[in-house]
Amino acid sequence: MEVGAKSSIWSMLKCDTDHIELNLDDISDKTYGGKTRTYYVLHPIENAQLSINIPVQNEKEIMMKVMDVEEAKEIIQSFNGPGIEWVLDVRQRNKEYNNFIQTGNRARISKIVNTLMRKKIETEYEKKHFTEQDKKLLVKTQHNLFEELAIALNKT
Repeated sequence: MEVGAKSSIWSMLKCDTDHIELNLDDISDKTYGGKTRTYYVLHPIENAQLSINIPVQNEKEIMMKVMDVEEAKEIIQSFNGPGIEWVLDVRQRNKEYNNFIQTGNRARISKIVNTLMRKKIETEYEKKHFTEQDKKLLVKTQHNLFEELAIALNKT
């Protein structure tokens, strides 16, 4: 990973769909509890005073560089096509979609957002109920994806 202002990365927790955009300030060895490991030294884009140390060898978080302009344009274009298959069982759907999101695969994430957006519009049009789980997943995932698109396209 590159160090400096242009090296924003996306950290997505494996256990949830939360993520945060960070700037990578340094990569250094640190000793905690008598054990020395290599850490990314980061700070949130919106709070340069806060320093976060994340082990380079970390199984719990996916660290990805923010998408470039070309990938952002491809993601936006993907909304012209269909999303992914709609899973009828809400619990199964939530589990499957969250598993896909946790991989960090932005193309797949955009298809999930696309599918949820289309289903939300469809259910509203048909005066049906869009489940609370789907609403929460859509709001969180859509926000995260669109925030990253804005950063990639310098529209923040």
